[in-house]
Parts: sequence; structure tokens; C-alpha cells
Amino acid sequence: MTDPTPLLSIRDLSVVFRSRAGDVPAVSGVTIDVHAGRTVAMVGESGSGKSTTAAAVNRLLPDAGRITTGQVLLDGRDLASLTEREMIAVRGAQIGFVPQDPMSNLNPLMRVGDQIAEALEVHGRTSGSATRTAVVELLDMVGIPDPEQRLHQYPHEFSGGMRQRVLIAMGLACRPRLLIADEPTSALDVTVQRRILDELDELVGRLGTAVMLITHDLGLAAERADTIVVMNQGRVVESGTAAQILDSPQDPYTKRLLDSAPSLTSTRWVRAAPVVAVEGIARGAATVGETAHGTAEVHGTSPTARAERPLVEVNHLSKTFVLRSSRNGAVRELTAVSDVSFTIPRGRTVSLVGESGSGKSTTANIVLGLETASEGNVLFDGVDIAPLSRRELFAFRRRIQPVFQNPYASLDPRYTVEESVAEPMRVHGVGHRRSRRARVATLLDQVALPAAMASRLPHELSGGQRQRVAIARALALSPELVVLDEAVSALDVIVQAQILELLAGLQQDLGLSYLFISHDLAVVRMISDEVHVMKDGCVVESGTPDELFARPREDYTRELLAAIPGGRRVA
Repeated sequence: MTDPTPLLSIRDLSVVFRSRAGDVPAVSGVTIDVHAGRTVAMVGESGSGKSTTAAAVNRLLPDAGRITTGQVLLDGRDLASLTEREMIAVRGAQIGFVPQDPMSNLNPLMRVGDQIAEALEVHGRTSGSATRTAVVELLDMVGIPDPEQRLHQYPHEFSGGMRQRVLIAMGLACRPRLLIADEPTSALDVTVQRRILDELDELVGRLGTAVMLITHDLGLAAERADTIVVMNQGRVVESGTAAQILDSPQDPYTKRLLDSAPSLTSTRWVRAAPVVAVEGIARGAATVGETAHGTAEVHGTSPTARAERPLVEVNHLSKTFVLRSSRNGAVRELTAVSDVSFTIPRGRTVSLVGESGSGKSTTANIVLGLETASEGNVLFDGVDIAPLSRRELFAFRRRIQPVFQNPYASLDPRYTVEESVAEPMRVHGVGHRRSRRARVATLLDQVALPAAMASRLPHELSGGQRQRVAIARALALSPELVVLDEAVSALDVIVQAQILELLAGLQQDLGLSYLFISHDLAVVRMISDEVHVMKDGCVVESGTPDELFARPREDYTRELLAAIPGGRRVA
């Protein structure tokens, strides 16, 4: 039976941020109760106040932020009245926190095992050899393979998803009474996500831990939360049980969230491939085979043949990394990609799906020319990209643009939004200052960012807003191929729907091709023409979304589909 007294009680909480124009309200009159052994999910768009509310609970607001009214009671104790010294004792021991961004929240100079050990030892939970045993158990619990060896590695030696698992292990290390999880699984593939969430459920049941879950994934909220709180513009617009919110939403904003949520039964957005004129394929960009005199080589093919062949051909691609142990200097080889082949036709979307560490991002980095293949090759417009000269590589970079998974690391913290989006045009000598500024304004509008954002710095934006800036930057040069590596995983469902619809529209209008990498199979189904499932560096199954998701042949594909939160559309 649930204790009628909530473990966490937020009462009439309001938070403002100082700005040059005065105080800007971020949270207004929020009231939320979280009971021991229960999960409350906070959902809403990026910038709706979810993360600010969580930061206020943990007393980790930025310097410009302050609580103006309300109380935050943990087991009846007002956290707002505690000294910083008293609050340090609360964080980690009584309130665990799993932040959204793994790179900015892990110390790049410390081994991951030492960082987890620090969380244990600071609060006196373990010492000596018992600490190492506890760290190994935590890494194993969150799905890190070979934890005895991996605990000695640094964050840069882990994939994005594995770094996120380390953060989850740190948040759970002291078995806190309250766990605040801010998009804790947004970087994880669905199978690991399910394992982590199952562990959270087990912890809730066994220890009576309360969970405040912040997520933009309505399927996840519906499957895991006892109560859903919907926030919009800093206010709670609706709250209730998962069944009440999903079956009978009352607020128009909640209805809009539900309508935007992707699922395996959502309408697909793939459109008919456009007819692209051969002379317009490069859209003003130099060709890959540009000579020293500035003229384009024909590569021995007719214009018709060039239009008909795939834009990208990946042929028997393999990549092996040589790893050196930081402990004893021992060398071993890791095969990240093994004999992968596929094509990307012009104006089409090809997706790679699979668990973290399956080789998706390594394959994408080779296509981008950021990694070299150990075996095989990548042809772009019929030309092998490996032996390109510096000049040819510069021309190639204009025709292919990436959008990476981490919106925090992909933007220069010293550049304003306008400077970040305009930089590719400036580097490639496109336009002049006035025309570039106009182009930036158009791109920001396309990715649903107001013009006022142009003068802001990355730290003044939410994670979702940063990712929209990264997408606008990638589109600045009107590339032929955009490589999207988990590009919408940080976005709330409404903006995610806007971005995906934008990408589909741009593909139709401009003949863009996409290499789309994602662990969200519902999104993959909506946007893809062809899907390749990767496991342990190999493609294990390929097909159209309808073939693959309706009649999967491989057990691994079926496992991925079964792990999708919510399973089907929540409405």
C-alpha cells in the first residue's frame, strides 16, 4: 500500500532566470507529489520547464536562476532552507541524478570506474576492495560488457550509449530514496533501454525508491510511469494516471503531444522520390572529381548513367581498431565493422539500426570520410573517397554534411547561433555577410526556432534547441547527402515530428539523400525507404520498413521490435 505522505512534495514552485531584459519566468506555480515506490513522468516540449523543475529539486540551478516562490519538501524537510554543505550530503545519497548528456557530465581525465567509485566513497558506502567489486556490479547491471576491463577505460573509449549507462550506474550507486532521471535512456538502443528501465522498476519495488522521470518519449512514460505530468511553458497543464492522460487527454497541448508521438502504426512520411536533373545534382557544389583547373572530370560515365547510379555505394566495408590497455600496454584488435555493403540511391533515405556498439556510427564516420576503412571502400557519386586529395576532399565536404548525436559537443560554445549556422557558408565562400544572415534566418525558421535565437550562445539553449541548430547548420550548404546520427533522439515529440516532416519535405524538394542512424525503430519506420539491421559490426537483415517490421526473419530484429516502449501507438 502506498504511503499517503509523498516522499517528494513540490508546492507552488516558481523559478526565474536573470537576463539583460529582466527576470524571465521558467517555472510558474508547479505542484507535484512523488510517492515512495512510485514513478512520476514529466513530459512536454524542450523548454517547457521539466529539467528546470528537476534542477530546483536538487538545488543545481544555473547561477542566473533562482527560486522565487514555493517549497521543495523531501520527506518533510525543505531543501530550499538547507545550507550548501547540507545539500551536498543529500545529493547522491538521498537524491540520485541521471543527467541527459553523457559527455559533459563525465570527467574526460578520469577512468569511468574511478568516477563511479568516487560516488560510492564520498558518501561512505564502500571502501578499499569492496569499492571495486561494487563498481563492477554496477557496470554489469547497466549492460557494460566485460566490466572488469572497461572500468579502467576513459569516457572517450565508450560509445555515446555506453557513456549514458555509466551515468545511470553513478545515479544508482548509493541506492538513493529519490532518483531524478532526466532523459536517462535517450542515447540508448531499445534493448538496453528496456534492461535499464527494468532495473529501475526492480529498484523501486525492492527499496521503495521514488523516481522522477523526465522524458519526451510518451511510449516510455505510458509503459513505466504511475503518474504523468504534462508541462507547457513552465506550467503543469494536466496530470493524472497514465491511462487518464493517454486515453482521455483534456488539454489541447496534451492532445498535440499524443498526435505527434511516433509509433509502429504511425503514417509513414516517405514520399515519392523526386526527379532530379543531372546538371542540378551538385546544386552549385564542386564535384568530387574536381581537377586542379576547376573543371569536373566525367569519370567515364554519361549524364544518364550518373543519374541512375546510387549516390553512395558501400562495398564490403570493414574497420578494425587497435586498442592498447592503459594498465599493462597490451594490444588487442576490435572489429567494429565487418563486410558491410549497401547503397544509398539519390533522393532516398537508408537507415542503420541496431544496439549501441553494433557498428552504425563507425560505418557513418567512414562514409563521411572521418574514418578510413581497413577493407572495402565507399564510392560517392562513383568516386572512391579514400584517395581524395585535400582539394577534392574539401569539395566533397560541401556535398555531404553530418548531424551528430550530441548537441552539446557539436556546437562551438563561443559562437552565437547565427555564427554557428553561417560558418559552413563562410568557410566554403558561399554568399556575403548579408545573404548569409538571410539564409540563417530562413534555416532557423525551417527548424522551428524563433529569429531571436540567432544571438544566443549554446549554453543559453535547451538540448533540443541545440540539436535544431545543428540540423540547420548541416542544411546551410544544401548538401546532397545528410548523415543523421541519432539526430532526433534529443528532441521532444512535437519538434521531432516537425524536423522529420521538414527532412521529408527537403528530400522531396531538393533531392536530398539521407543516411539515418537511430535506435528508435518507430521513427526509422516513418522516414526510411530501406533499413539495414546491424549487430556486432555486421548487417544481419535488410529490407523495406514494411517488410522488416511486419515480417522480421532474424530473432535479433524481433528482439529489437519487442523492446520498443509502448509497443504500439498510445492514444
